[in-house]
Amino acid sequence: MTELQQEQSPLARLYHWETQAAQDVHFVQPVGQGKVEEITWQQAMDQARRVAAYLLSLDLPPRSQIALLGKNSAHWLISDWAIWMAGHVSVPLYPTLNADTVGYILEHSEARVLMLGKLDDWDAMKPGVPSDMPVIRLPLSPQTEGQSWEDIVAQTAPLSGQPDRDLDELATIVYTSGSTGRPKGVMQSFRSFQVCALRMAEQFEVFGVGAVSPNDRMLSYLPLAHVAERLVVGNNSNYFGMQVFFAESLDTFLTDLQRARPTIFFSVPRLWTKFHLGVCDKLPLKKQKILFNIPLLGKKLKRKVLEGLGLAEVRMAVTGAAPLPPAIIDWYRGLGLELLEAYGMSENMAYSHFTRPGQARTGYVGHANPGVECRIDAQTGEVLVKSPGQMMGYYKNPEATAQSYTEDGYFKTGDMGELDDQGRLRITGRVKDLFKTSKGKYVAPVPIENKMGAHPRIEVICVCGENQPQTHGLVLLSEDTRNELASGALERKTVEDDLLAHMERVNSSLDPHEQMAFLVFVREPWTIENGLLTPTMKIKRNVIEQTYEPMVAQWSQSNQRAIWEAQ
Repeated sequence: MTELQQEQSPLARLYHWETQAAQDVHFVQPVGQGKVEEITWQQAMDQARRVAAYLLSLDLPPRSQIALLGKNSAHWLISDWAIWMAGHVSVPLYPTLNADTVGYILEHSEARVLMLGKLDDWDAMKPGVPSDMPVIRLPLSPQTEGQSWEDIVAQTAPLSGQPDRDLDELATIVYTSGSTGRPKGVMQSFRSFQVCALRMAEQFEVFGVGAVSPNDRMLSYLPLAHVAERLVVGNNSNYFGMQVFFAESLDTFLTDLQRARPTIFFSVPRLWTKFHLGVCDKLPLKKQKILFNIPLLGKKLKRKVLEGLGLAEVRMAVTGAAPLPPAIIDWYRGLGLELLEAYGMSENMAYSHFTRPGQARTGYVGHANPGVECRIDAQTGEVLVKSPGQMMGYYKNPEATAQSYTEDGYFKTGDMGELDDQGRLRITGRVKDLFKTSKGKYVAPVPIENKMGAHPRIEVICVCGENQPQTHGLVLLSEDTRNELASGALERKTVEDDLLAHMERVNSSLDPHEQMAFLVFVREPWTIENGLLTPTMKIKRNVIEQTYEPMVAQWSQSNQRAIWEAQ
């Protein structure tokens, strides 16, 4: 290991901040009743050293897997550090999994210990945990069996020195969200953490975004078990020392956001859409277009909107994980928030493509990041990527690993796309999402969903139609629209007219075989808990299709253009 690499490994960066910024507050953690705990670098590293020493006392085999299950918190990240310092491998689990999937991941990963954090429904997950598995209970965790973090910290002397890890060692196994079946364990090395941080910092400098620094603030609320939050929040805080705030709950989210006043904000399309819908409910788009164009007043109103969202101090706003309708991207950019699209996946440490400031093209996820090579398969249209953050492979699945690469080492993303003359990438759908109508025509549903999803009354839509004469849309109405309907403040006829007119506008832009014949307004919301969304809030297309498939024939034969799912 070279001296340069030693200085820039994830653990070496932690030791840097431990000595150079010891008294600086690094984490701000809500602890209930509106109170927060501020944790300095010195305090965080002291706890990490004590927990690492405790893990070493367990005499586990070197490089054992240690599972980490919990919602985002300061101690989630401190646990990750402790696992690494003790010479082991972290295995994060989404805090919304069912017991079956929890059990599968713990068994498949060969986890030796479970570090248990804050959870909403531990009782539903606990049956998936082997009764003989040692448990370490983090602060804010549910009351259950196991050793408490507080006792470990109080009774264990801190690990001394600066134990480090070789960059090519396995650092973590990140399990995919399982949108198409059993999750796969993506093996990532310490080098992926290092190279992605340094290359991204290089890109920010070159394109004028400005380097991430201890002066930056982020709110961590997307699952840290997902590689994007782990990279954008966890890894950037390790390398560049930015301050990290955490959200307490969905009910307190706005308060948490306004406390953090983030300078960098990363979110997924579902939440960007919810923010947009919330503003449009209070100030309809027609009024916005008039008021925002009035000199001075328009500028003040836009600023007020961003302040209301807690985003007034954001200098870098990023969206990723799934497509966001272009109309919503343009809306944010119109407010003065240059929403930058990013594209990546667990298999390349979310390091693939990023929109360069001033070079955005709506509907495109940007240029390849430094060190990334991208091409489009000439026969299938699949996006092929070679990234410095490329995985070591799928854990215990060499066959799937081999099938995921071309002969010359490009990862098969499973996404279809195209490159423009400037090298910007547009994702046009998933290879597996393509379906064929009964007329023998192939349909890519994602572009249609993007167009339909731009309407403020639509929270999310799934376009279906395999083996049917024509496509149709399953629509989950926005929360505000559902509430208005339930209270009687809004009539179904108004919603139907509005969205059927929108459907016709979208249909006019599509080829005949792609055009939707009808819309179905679904009764129950699609959530992570009922299995219709992944933990990263993407639709589980196959599950949604299976759920509604028994009704499709009846809907098609009804010859209605607007259908309300039966109560």
